[in-house]
Amino acid sequence: MKSAVETLDPTRVRLTVEVPFAELKPSLDTAYKKIADQVTVPGFRKGKVPPRVIDQRIGRGAVLEEAINEALPDLYGKAVQENKLEVVGRPEVEVTEFADGEQLKFTAEVDVRPEFDLPDYKGVEVEVDDVEVPDSDVDEQVEALRKRFGTLTGVERAVETGDYVTLDLVATIDGETLEDGTAAGISYEVGSNNMVDGLDEAIAGKSAGESAEFVSKLVGGSHAGEEADIKVDVTAVKARELPPLDDDFAQLASEFDTLEELRDDIRARLTRAKTFEQGAQARDKVLEAVLGQTDFPLPVKAVESEIAWRNEQLDQQIKAAGLTREGFLRLQDQDAEAFAAEQEKQVRDGMKAQFVLDRLADSEELSVNQAELTQHVIQRASNSGMTPDQFAKSVADSGQISALVGEVRRGKALQLILDNAQIKDASGNTVDLSALSTPALEDGPDAFGRNPGEEHYGHEHA
Repeated sequence: MKSAVETLDPTRVRLTVEVPFAELKPSLDTAYKKIADQVTVPGFRKGKVPPRVIDQRIGRGAVLEEAINEALPDLYGKAVQENKLEVVGRPEVEVTEFADGEQLKFTAEVDVRPEFDLPDYKGVEVEVDDVEVPDSDVDEQVEALRKRFGTLTGVERAVETGDYVTLDLVATIDGETLEDGTAAGISYEVGSNNMVDGLDEAIAGKSAGESAEFVSKLVGGSHAGEEADIKVDVTAVKARELPPLDDDFAQLASEFDTLEELRDDIRARLTRAKTFEQGAQARDKVLEAVLGQTDFPLPVKAVESEIAWRNEQLDQQIKAAGLTREGFLRLQDQDAEAFAAEQEKQVRDGMKAQFVLDRLADSEELSVNQAELTQHVIQRASNSGMTPDQFAKSVADSGQISALVGEVRRGKALQLILDNAQIKDASGNTVDLSALSTPALEDGPDAFGRNPGEEHYGHEHA
């Protein structure tokens, strides 16, 4: 087999491969066996039909086609290795010459990893927010806990903020009632603003048995994002009675004996959460600073493929939610052009981050041991709602083990960048990320539109 590479642009090449007919014999043998297992010929047991009979009954052309289809992936892979290419995505393969007994010649156009100078990742300086937990945040958590232990009692008066009301809703557009625009017996906390805009204003001052009408933009269903006339009937009004805020409440709602101990515990939990938020902010800012030091072209086809994949996933989610793409965009207050531009930026930033982290991992000769891979599998399984065994089997069956290894290596490269960064908070204090859980900082460059476990570019790497 002979192969040659032609550079089409900085991130795309064309492989030309020539294969003598004799080298196709193993694939021909496999093709004959596969066809023999599938056909039934009188006088021969299934799987035992000789090649000459298959040529007569099925045709030599069908055998040659099957042999080429079987051989091409392996031949392409050998040509990639022979020319030491770092390919990205699936190739576009075209058989340019082939006849029975003659050499096979084919071309394969494929994206390759861009060449660029590794940015200086040591000593990057960034500033992040302070970790602050004001008393108001603690008060909010305590109040939410009180509500959980409160009781609802029916009242005969007008609706007030904080009440729980039972509502019937009917939405119409141009006088036509919407099939998915009616709801009965809905429980709603007045003032929570977690339903359609204008609802609180419409029912303010109303009592049980009274109605109101208002105009609002629908937030779900087939007409999501459209304005509709909404009639609301208030069928019940209940007030929440909260327990006194004292030590007895602390003992009722927690394992603590005093209200002060409960508040201290809430403050500690909020501080831990803020600390992790600060760590994530540091991760994103440091990576952004490193990526800002270099610029290089991205594989066009790979970008297009990733955008197409994301749109497929989004369309599935939109359909499952009972929405249309137009309704989804209205809810996002975006037009199709602006959404597409933002999506492309996320893809390009995420792909750039992946290439830089991969190059750093190669430069620093970062490796992945079995314990690290196992831990990553456990975490990914948890994120996907599967058991580790189920997730590991799914990865193995789909041939994605190398992609998982790549994720771990990129996580280690990112951690290396963070270890060498100088991070301070707004008050000038040095921020130490070592106390944080490593996976929390390694789950990927989500500042660039990637969610933990959403690795996709690697799915098509050879």
